Amino acid sequence: MSEVDFPFFAFQLADAAAQKPSMTGEHVAKLVFGLVGGLGIFLLGMKHMSEGMQAVAGSSLRRLIAAVTTNRFMATGVGVLVTTLIQSSSVTTVMVVGFVNSGVMTLQQAIGVIMGANIGTTITSWIIAIKIGKYGLPLLGVFAFVYLFSKGDRWRSWAMVFMGIGMVFFGLETMGTACKVIKEMPDFERWFHKFHADSYFGVLGCAFVGCVMTMLVQSSSATLGITVTLAQSGVIGFESAAALVIGENIGTTITAYLATLGTTTNARRAAYFHILFNVTGFLWITAIFQWYLGLIETLVPGHFAAGAVADENGIRVASNVAAQIAATHTIFNVVNTMLFLCFVPAATRLMERLVPAKAFKEKPRLTDLDIRMLETPMLAVEQSRREILKMGDGCIKMLGWLKDLLQQPEHDPALAQKLKHREKILDSMQDEVSHFVTDVIAGSVPHAVADECRQQLRLADEFESISDYIDVIFRFDEKLRKTELRFTESQTIDMLALHASVTEYVSVVTTAYREGNMKPTEANTTLSKKIRQQIKELRRNHLEDLTGESIQPKVTVAFLNALNAYQRVRDHAQNIMQVLTGAK
Repeated sequence: MSEVDFPFFAFQLADAAAQKPSMTGEHVAKLVFGLVGGLGIFLLGMKHMSEGMQAVAGSSLRRLIAAVTTNRFMATGVGVLVTTLIQSSSVTTVMVVGFVNSGVMTLQQAIGVIMGANIGTTITSWIIAIKIGKYGLPLLGVFAFVYLFSKGDRWRSWAMVFMGIGMVFFGLETMGTACKVIKEMPDFERWFHKFHADSYFGVLGCAFVGCVMTMLVQSSSATLGITVTLAQSGVIGFESAAALVIGENIGTTITAYLATLGTTTNARRAAYFHILFNVTGFLWITAIFQWYLGLIETLVPGHFAAGAVADENGIRVASNVAAQIAATHTIFNVVNTMLFLCFVPAATRLMERLVPAKAFKEKPRLTDLDIRMLETPMLAVEQSRREILKMGDGCIKMLGWLKDLLQQPEHDPALAQKLKHREKILDSMQDEVSHFVTDVIAGSVPHAVADECRQQLRLADEFESISDYIDVIFRFDEKLRKTELRFTESQTIDMLALHASVTEYVSVVTTAYREGNMKPTEANTTLSKKIRQQIKELRRNHLEDLTGESIQPKVTVAFLNALNAYQRVRDHAQNIMQVLTGAK
């Protein structure tokens, strides 16, 4: 090389060295932006798909939860169906923790539902395995127009579901494009290949990475999507992807564990079972991992393109690697659930021994309402509905206690205190129900849910008002007795007859709400008119009695005010019936 050429050669080397870092930086930026953007779109799509399915299948979800029994097979089936509908095992397990915390579901029922949720979540892997990534964007666009220009709630909900599916596929496609950049970055690619699932400790290492990723992202679906994308891009092999998926099963338990903070003992037992269930499955599957992968490859053979050869790391990408990963995920969870189904009663007893009950009352609130339910509005309104029914039952109990007190020669202090205390409880229950329902309606909910929320706010207020007037009747009787006065014998007989009619009417109205009877019946109308007629006759008879016999003014005031209170109880019960039938 001549002296003249040397400076020019040195300049070329310097220029190449200067360009290399910028090229690497461009690759890193493309990888990071593509992964973050694609993951964000994917997660948003999963959220839209879940919310849309909840809106479409809301009534079915409520029936499914109501169908949960102590039968472990039924409970597991419900877990599968609910998770398939809402597309999130995390939401299902958190929901179960909420139900157990509120006492709506027993620990044994919860265990069955949690196991079913692990099977139901595998449907996500099959959705991802469908190779229609390039159609994700047009699918999103078409159903975005349907969502924007549809007036019906049902059409909008279905549009949200398909918008979500489109975003899931578009997010996967975006992440896939970003991951292809890794093949152009040898150093980064070599780092990925440090995780080989070709030995027991290699499987543990990959599973640990999958577990940590899921804990950080708080979504096993998201980490599953990343895993499938890396496998399809040839960055990791099928064995490593399968180990990552197994680890993701453990990572998803963190969501349920976090949901138990501040909950009851039974709720913590349910979350701890979720951890035990997934960790036990992890232990046996890693012990037979290589044989298990051989079974999967036999059931779902890898199809390779003609002339496809392995790269320097021994990775040869099958065209159906996503289906193989989905099969790995599904078969593992199905087998693990089948193994545990035989030991549900034993697992319940084990959890009760590992997490002993506390010696004091754990429930800090009067109602069983749980903010965890706000993630599933259709189930949240079912929970608040149960609380309103408890308010109705409380009013009926108060009427029964009032009847006993009116007939006693001297008020039983314990029973009198019980009635007063129940009235205060119903006041607090109305406050808790109102706050809870207001939080539900503040979110993005379908019109049907919003209408039911408004109905529940009104019903809670009506039942609380009934309890107020029952207390008023008792206090008038109590006030008379303090001045050594009593209702006359005929007044007491007449009041008890009126009391029986009013109690029957409140019971009929509460039963109508419990059974979802939205049609006014002739019997209800007749009973309401009968009460109004009874009150009119009692007022008229009392005024006639005033001219013929000496009645203390305080007795007159107390009697007429008691009649007014019974009238108000009847009015509020009638309001409830009108709200149920849509007449008011």
